[in-house]
Amino acid sequence: MTDIAWIELALTAARPQALGALLRYFRDLDTAEEAFQEACLRAIRTWPEKGAPRDPAAWLIFVGRNSGIDAVRKRSKNDPLPEETAFSDLSDAENDIADRLDNSNYRDDILRLMFICCHPDLPNTQQIALALRIVSGLTVPQIARAFLVSEAAMEQRITRAKARVAKAGVPFETPGAAERAERLGIVSAMIYLVFNEGYSAGITNPDNAAFCEEAIRLGRLLLRIFPAEPEIMGLTALMMLQHSRARARFDGQGQIILLDDQDRSLWDRKLIGEALVLLDKAIRHRQPGPYQVQAAISALHARAARPEDTDWKEIDMLYGLLERIQPSPVVTLNRAVAVSKLDGPEAALDLIAPLAEKLDGYFYFHGVRGGLLMQVGRHGEARVAFDRAIALANSPAECAHIRQQIDKLGAVASPVE
Repeated sequence: MTDIAWIELALTAARPQALGALLRYFRDLDTAEEAFQEACLRAIRTWPEKGAPRDPAAWLIFVGRNSGIDAVRKRSKNDPLPEETAFSDLSDAENDIADRLDNSNYRDDILRLMFICCHPDLPNTQQIALALRIVSGLTVPQIARAFLVSEAAMEQRITRAKARVAKAGVPFETPGAAERAERLGIVSAMIYLVFNEGYSAGITNPDNAAFCEEAIRLGRLLLRIFPAEPEIMGLTALMMLQHSRARARFDGQGQIILLDDQDRSLWDRKLIGEALVLLDKAIRHRQPGPYQVQAAISALHARAARPEDTDWKEIDMLYGLLERIQPSPVVTLNRAVAVSKLDGPEAALDLIAPLAEKLDGYFYFHGVRGGLLMQVGRHGEARVAFDRAIALANSPAECAHIRQQIDKLGAVASPVE
């Protein structure tokens, strides 16, 4: 591995902890980010010659802190500075700072950094962009390509997000147990947003598809600092299980391949195995949550060697549990697929009929409904549903998939309905 390659890996791994600590110190996102970038530049210059420090994160915090203080001095010569003892250290700085990086600060710094990125004042697109830029360190061009916008537009989006966060006055004190639990839930939702942004893109946009791996990396990071949280285990297992099918979800032309039609030999069995172990560990806590239940559903698909081996009865029961834990029309829509396998398409149509108004603007509702209508021979209604799905498609792959379903109706005369 080249010097630059191993340094890049070390900087990426240390980024959340180092940037989180710098944010706690400077209480300003831009200042912390600039300080971290300056520390990274110094690492690139010095580490190849002197070797990596014992604790890269501690080194980056120390160098970044001093760099940030120098920058503050230059910008604000007339403003009062903290006492010199608050940031001056003439002893073995790296070792001392490493000793002071206790687990509590490490955990809360990273949680605070993630929490800032998913502030409720920010729309989902800004949450994802800010998290990818600040926590993951992706470049603006990478994020812009994923969202199919210009670099200038993405730069403005991230700048506006930072401004909103600064205006909101996010607290920097160590959160209590109740607030930490609330933050974990919000952070988990943000990470899953990042994952779904990549999952929905598939192979149509490689920059966007890489978000799945980044979301899994963030999930693993949360697991390291909250190793006893079953919902974090469930979230990470869920993302692993879904991502394990990445190579089988699309054909060579980028067309969607449904789960029952996928080549299961292409599924990543190593990733599935890791996810199943993690899910089993979560279940042993006997504290079921939405991510654990969704992961358990994905696990049943992963364990089935063939589509016909899928335990649809258990999946239906799990969706019933999920409806009680987290009621949602989308959950009921997903349950309808299991119901159609167990009781037939008519029963599934009856189940989703009350959802029509709530999910009228949801692509998957009309796609699922069209497929069920086609199964029972109501081809005219199926065509209308598919047309509505095409109008709501989020990607060319989704649109092409629905057109394939319409083609199946092509030669069938629509009955009077």
